[in-house]
Parts: sequence; structure tokens; C-alpha cells
Amino acid sequence: MGQYGLRERKKHRTRLALIDAALDLFAEQGYEATTVDQIAAAVDVSPRTFFRYFATKEDVALSLPLDGQEVMLAELAARPPEEPPFTALGHAMRAVVTGLEEADPADTARFLKARELIENTPALFAGSMRRLMGNEQRLTEEIARREGVGDDDLLTHFVVALFVSVARASFEHCQVDDILAAGSISGRLEAVLALAEGALRPGWDRPSARPQFIEGSSGQVAT
Repeated sequence: MGQYGLRERKKHRTRLALIDAALDLFAEQGYEATTVDQIAAAVDVSPRTFFRYFATKEDVALSLPLDGQEVMLAELAARPPEEPPFTALGHAMRAVVTGLEEADPADTARFLKARELIENTPALFAGSMRRLMGNEQRLTEEIARREGVGDDDLLTHFVVALFVSVARASFEHCQVDDILAAGSISGRLEAVLALAEGALRPGWDRPSARPQFIEGSSGQVAT
């Protein structure tokens, strides 16, 4: 177990070194001009080693937000099954924010550098949006599993889409100083979640609250 722990720590250090080298090179010479060979050389490893950690240079650039998405999915899957979907999503997002706010200075600096790179690089911003859409689908699948409904369930899609919009309102227009300030992101998240929950009646996101539809002259009408 001790050898396994050491091996895993070494892999973690190599992964962070590749991320740091990539972010520095992207900042110095541009994302498009930077190659995988250059990133690997900066860490004194082979390109083959790079590809053990990342499939593409886009993957290394987006690795930190992707890590956050994985944390949220894992936290959501671990929430109590009786918890309403919107509440479970909120607690999962809180875990992501807590991890960000409790990170050490090196992790925070790395996150901010990646955030600035993504926002200022059209190709990476588009890739980030594409990954977020894929993550939204995974959240939908997890909520559907928890509720015992199909992936095409309309209420499930609506719950996740609404939560994603609420979460986006928490993070949009955040300045760097806001991110660095202790508790600032969690404060924004709590404020937006409170607004959303105050506008929704209890149980709105459970199957029992699902509106019934009847056929009207212009299509289906909720009753």
C-alpha cells in the first residue's frame, strides 16, 4: 500500500507539472502555437507520457474545470436517494465550491490561470462550452437514475437545465478578486440558490408534482 501511495503521488505530481507547463506555454506563445511535444519537453517527459494523462492539448487546458465536473457528478451520485433533485444538485455544487475555496495558493493560482486562458482563447472557450453541455447530459442521466425515470423525461431535463442556469448566475461576472476572497463564491451561490428556491414551491422537482397534460386545439395543455 505504501508503494501504491507513492506511485499515485508521483503520477499526480507529473499531471500537475504537465498542466503548469501547458498553461505557461499557452500564456507565453499562444494556445495554437504550442505543441504537445513542447509541453512534454518542458516537463522532461516524452510525448508518449503526456498522452498517458491527456488525449489532446485541449484536454490539458480544460483539465481543471473538467476535474470540477467529475467532483460534482461524484457528489451528486453520493447524495441520499430521498433528497429532491434540485436540492441534491445544490449540495453537489457546494462541494465543488468548497474545494475551490479551500485550495492551497498554488492550486488557486493554477485555477485562475486556466480560467483566464479559457476565457481569452476562442477555441478553448468553445471547447469548454461543449464539455459543459456534455456534463449537463451526464447530470440529467444521474437525476433520471435517482428518480427512476428515463433519460428523456421532460421534468428531469427541466430540473437540470434550471439548475445549470442558476449555477451560471452564481459564477458569471465574478472578478478575480471575488474568486480569491474567502467565501465569496459560496456566498454568491447561496444567494442565487435562495432566490431560486424561494420562487419554487416545495416538491416541484419530484414526479408527484408533474403537471398532467390534456390535448387542446393547439396541442398539449398543462392542467
